[in-house]
Amino acid sequence: MMSNSSQPEPQPTVTIRTKARFRVPVRHVVLAIFVGLVALYLILPTLFIVPMSLNASPSLGTMTDGWTLAWYEQLFSNPVWADTALVSLQVGLSATAIATIAGTLLALALSRVVPQFRMALQGMSLAPMVVPPVILGIGLYILFLNLNLYGTMTGFVLGHAVLALPFVVVSVTASLAEFDPGQEKAALVLGANPRQTFFRVVFPQILPGVFSGALFGFVTSWDEVIVSTFLTAPGLRTLPVEMWTQSRTTLTPTLAALSTLLMFVSTGALILVNLLQGRKKGKSE
Repeated sequence: MMSNSSQPEPQPTVTIRTKARFRVPVRHVVLAIFVGLVALYLILPTLFIVPMSLNASPSLGTMTDGWTLAWYEQLFSNPVWADTALVSLQVGLSATAIATIAGTLLALALSRVVPQFRMALQGMSLAPMVVPPVILGIGLYILFLNLNLYGTMTGFVLGHAVLALPFVVVSVTASLAEFDPGQEKAALVLGANPRQTFFRVVFPQILPGVFSGALFGFVTSWDEVIVSTFLTAPGLRTLPVEMWTQSRTTLTPTLAALSTLLMFVSTGALILVNLLQGRKKGKSE
C-alpha cells in the first residue's frame, strides 16, 4: 500500500535588503569643520594675491572690473627683478649644496653618538630653527664683519647654509631612524669596505630624506628676508630683500605678480617633498 504522506512544500523566501546607515560621530564632524576653517584662515590671505596680480587697477588692494597680464609683463621686463632672482638662485643652490652635505654627515654622526651626547648635539644643530632670525642675523653680521666676509657672496652663502642645515639634519635623521643597521653590518661582514657600504647600502635608503631636506633648505634660503637684510650689500641683494625694499616705498600689483609666482614655486616644492615621502613609505610597506 502506497503511502499518501506528502513532503511539505518549501515555502518561498523573501529577501529584504536594507541599506546600512553609515553614521559619523559628531566629534569627527566638528573636528573636520575646525580643520577646514583653520586651513581656510591660513591660505585665504595667500589666495587674495592671485586676483590682485591680475587686477587692472594700478593700486594694490583696489579691485576693478578689468583683468590684465600687464603686471607680469612689467615684472619680466624689469632687469632689477631678474638680477635679484639670479642672486637668490645662486645663493640658494650654493647654500643648499653645503647644507645638504654637512647636514647629512652630521645626521650620520648623531646616529652613532651615545644617547647622552646626542640630545645636546641635536639641540645645537637645530638652533637656527628656534633662534629668532633677528638675533641670528645680528650674530652673522658681527661674525662676517670680523672675518671680512660681509658683503661677499661667500658670506651670503654661508649665512643661508646655516639656515638650511637644520632641515637637512631633521629629514636625514628621520630616514636613518627607519634604516636597519643590520644591513650595514651584513655588508661589512660580506667584504664591502666602509665607502662601498655607505654608497651602496646606506645612501640609497636615506636618499629621499636627503632630497627632502635639500628642498626644504632651498625654499628656506629662497624666502629668507630678515637674515638676508643683515647680510646684503650694494650689488648683492636677493629677491625677497628687493621685494621688501620696494614694498616700503610703494605697493604695486607687480609685487603681487611676483608673490604669486613664488607661491607656486614653494607649493610645487612642498608637493614634491610629499610625493617623495609617500613613495618612500610605499616602498617600505
